[in-house]
Amino acid sequence: MVAQQIKVSGLKKQNQKLQQRLDNSEIEKGEFHWRSPCMHQLMQQIDSVASANVAILLTGDNGTGKSQLASYIHAQSQASSGPFIAVNMGAISESLFESEMFGHTKGAFTDAKSSRIGRFELAKHGTLFLDEIANIPLSQQAKLLRVLETGEYEVLGSSQTQFTSIRLISATNGNFKQLIEKELFREDLFYRINTIEFRVPSLKERTLDIVPLAEYFITMYCKKYATPTVELSTEATSALQDYHWPGNIRELSHLMERAVLLCRDDILSVTDLNIRLSNHAISSSIGLPMMTLENAEKQLITQALNQVDQHVPKAAKLLGLTKSSLYRRLEKYVDLQK
Repeated sequence: MVAQQIKVSGLKKQNQKLQQRLDNSEIEKGEFHWRSPCMHQLMQQIDSVASANVAILLTGDNGTGKSQLASYIHAQSQASSGPFIAVNMGAISESLFESEMFGHTKGAFTDAKSSRIGRFELAKHGTLFLDEIANIPLSQQAKLLRVLETGEYEVLGSSQTQFTSIRLISATNGNFKQLIEKELFREDLFYRINTIEFRVPSLKERTLDIVPLAEYFITMYCKKYATPTVELSTEATSALQDYHWPGNIRELSHLMERAVLLCRDDILSVTDLNIRLSNHAISSSIGLPMMTLENAEKQLITQALNQVDQHVPKAAKLLGLTKSSLYRRLEKYVDLQK
């Protein structure tokens, strides 16, 4: 009877682990073959170290695909047969940090009505991906450093030391140099998570991938929503290549999902994309009539101001000018201010 209860208890714990892994899995499936030279170089570098059990730090702007790269590294690693546990550190409050990362026992605190398995135990013999790691509160960084250095930790509410063995991958869009200088991030923790650092380029740095990615997302969302297959028009292709993509791949994915759902034809037009085009894209799609350079400059300034609701600094950025340069032109063309 004792052996049976131990077995049942073990099965319950295993089931809880599997359920929490499912609850925390947010990695998109699917493969994409990069075409831009910078991504080819990055993937070659990643492939060369993926099998080594070293801590990897992925840096770059929001939406560049760091979580997908972390999943790829896990799949190529020696820990690929183990779990892949992703944690958004920016979403964990300081008061719940220990409970989320190390787990807690029933009754460990007021609202602990049942035991919870921590992320380090869930990721044991696998990969733990700490996204937005720069957002960890300074007061909790020493606890994370300890487990990364020794593999030891205690479940909240228990005095028994636990041991973990994980492959660590971290990601951030933060500036660690500034955070360390301001004493908001421990330098010793930074070196612990940063055995090898890879910067993931923004989408505007890999323009050769924009249209293939858009077509990839179109195919994916047409299949997901069981809609007829659609194609990009020539004008839409030009608009996608010309857009500056502040939200990177995440923005492109959301934009193509929306376009697939709203498109009522088999061709996606610029209107379906619903993005603000730059002056270059506007002139490419509608064509500028022959006019004097002065009139052309006036028209471009007017278009830029209208596009950003008369916000001069934003208009200057669209036109590739400094704010003072645009103000000088507005003084020159007094009629534009009326």
